[in-house]
Amino acid sequence: MAEKRDYYEVLGVKKGADAGSIKRAYYQLAKKYHPDANPGDKEAEEHFKEVNEAYEVLSDPDKRAKYDQFGHAAFDPGAGGGGFDGGFGGFGGFGDFGDLGDILGGMFGGAFGGRSRRNGPVQGEDISVGVTVTFEEAAFGVKKDVSYNRICHCPDCKGSGAKPGTQATTCTACGGSGQVRRVQRMGGMSFQTTGTCETCRGTGRIIKEPCQKCRGSGLTRESKRLTVSIPAGIDNGQRIALSGQGNDGRNGGPSGDLIITVSVRRHALFERDGYNLLCEVPLTVAEATLGAEIKVPTLEGEVSYTIPEGTQPGTTFTLRGKGIPYINNSNRRGDLIFTVSVEIPRGLSDKQKEAMKAFADSCGEVNYAKHKQFFKKLFGQNKKD
Repeated sequence: MAEKRDYYEVLGVKKGADAGSIKRAYYQLAKKYHPDANPGDKEAEEHFKEVNEAYEVLSDPDKRAKYDQFGHAAFDPGAGGGGFDGGFGGFGGFGDFGDLGDILGGMFGGAFGGRSRRNGPVQGEDISVGVTVTFEEAAFGVKKDVSYNRICHCPDCKGSGAKPGTQATTCTACGGSGQVRRVQRMGGMSFQTTGTCETCRGTGRIIKEPCQKCRGSGLTRESKRLTVSIPAGIDNGQRIALSGQGNDGRNGGPSGDLIITVSVRRHALFERDGYNLLCEVPLTVAEATLGAEIKVPTLEGEVSYTIPEGTQPGTTFTLRGKGIPYINNSNRRGDLIFTVSVEIPRGLSDKQKEAMKAFADSCGEVNYAKHKQFFKKLFGQNKKD
């Protein structure tokens, strides 16, 4: 018999992993190796059992503590001594034989399908798709067509898996439960465990004449197209869930959801900060110096704004209510905050340069408070040194 792998290795987690990490790892592996997803694959079935056995122990704090201390020997009744202490020889440390029976019964039950009945309702899987919208479409909302493939109930057999005109019969080996009870003997003790029925492979039904379209699975693949409403105010990376539009469930289980992830294209002028819009507006030297009425871009067109004289580079101004609508309240909007920069002219003619020099001479230091203060501090510091 092959040596058992370390349970942490089976789930692909570190020994100090928290309960949440262990649970997530288990769900991913159980989904990957589930018999329903790997019909007829014996290797996948063995992996599925191994994953369930590992999770059965590591998800229980008491069992995990015993496993961390003694390894697989903690659950091997034939491993007498070897670090066990207590009044029951090889079974010391478990309290009594009842506890050991619970551990083994729970462990083998989970490993062989005791907790996952394949003939019970199973919810369909979610489907993830992406949709790309423009900056303006994200701000004000838009309708987009989304196409995707989904697994649905077979239209010919209505999901039964049986050829039209026939029907599946109840498995006589398990009475339709999909599980059978077995008695196992270990160390002179008998344990009753529950496992998947091999006759019907846990479905509880026998299909003598399978449906030709779905080959007895009861499920087929279809292409679907939906028109989706992208709400105003949605941001890049946010998701929309459409309930029941994913894969159909099994055995009467509900359908999964369609999860739409929204990607928003970048804008040439604006950046988004929550529900506010940010942008930069360039001014000429004359506009910044003398003040001016300028045009400021918004998502709905240009608006006029009066810049006061003496405006400095880096000054910010706010247009209230010109930002992004709130996703749950379209009547409320963020602001547009624009920062001004002053563009210094290049390539001046000789005449323009002379005019600029005359302008500078006329100003002197009187009109340049920061310039004057800077050199005052500089020369004052030099005198101290």
